[in-house]
Amino acid sequence: MVFVGMGYIVMEYNQDHFVRILKQLRDMARLQENMLTSAQIDEAFQTWNLEEAQFALIHEYLRKNHIGIDEPGEVEETLSHEDATFLEMYFDDLKKLPPVSEGQKRAVMMAALAGDSTAQIKLVEMYLLQVVEIARLYVGQGAGIEDLIGEGNVAVATAVSMLDCVEEIDEVEGFIGKMIMDAMEAYIGETSDKQEINENVLDKVNEVNDKAKELYDSLLRKVTVGEVANELGLTEEAIVEAVKFSANHIDYIDMSAYDL
Repeated sequence: MVFVGMGYIVMEYNQDHFVRILKQLRDMARLQENMLTSAQIDEAFQTWNLEEAQFALIHEYLRKNHIGIDEPGEVEETLSHEDATFLEMYFDDLKKLPPVSEGQKRAVMMAALAGDSTAQIKLVEMYLLQVVEIARLYVGQGAGIEDLIGEGNVAVATAVSMLDCVEEIDEVEGFIGKMIMDAMEAYIGETSDKQEINENVLDKVNEVNDKAKELYDSLLRKVTVGEVANELGLTEEAIVEAVKFSANHIDYIDMSAYDL
């Protein structure tokens, strides 16, 4: 799907390439207090020869995604009471960690990059707060912030153990940040898939229950699995599975022949 209002931007270009650039810009923004500079956007599209009006549409799209242009964007927070309570307690724990200057952080990165296990543990600790900040940017996308932080912390530990993949110290920040975001996005995707499956199952259970009740009211008796299956065009196995998912609460079907 071409982004609404930006279709004419990609008419002469590869749409997949265009979408990929936008994703790279969103990822970059999450590492910069949810902000991009105009120069960064111009550089990302420097080979596209875009007009001012086209850049304006791109800026509008980014702002709608809560990404600020030349200033921090506004993060749309929809924290539940449970998430807010967890975050407050988690921040209290993080406050116990000693502050680290940029110079100290770079020194730890250099030692971790050289394989120093103590520095690697310290580096994981130093990223705990950034994991929280990145997790806040994903609030409202179907996953709880505690789970997002958990996924992010695991990603940091994994990234630090893979620093031999990084050639230069200036690449460490981006490498770890990308691992954090990829882990959170993957978790959100998995959660979304599971939710969709659960909704489909619930729809099927409701369909079986409604048809069984309709037949029950018509025949004035409990109906068989086969009768419901024939009416819905489903297999008997599908009807039995629906009854199982309902915790055996579809009372209009005679299940005496089945061991549930």
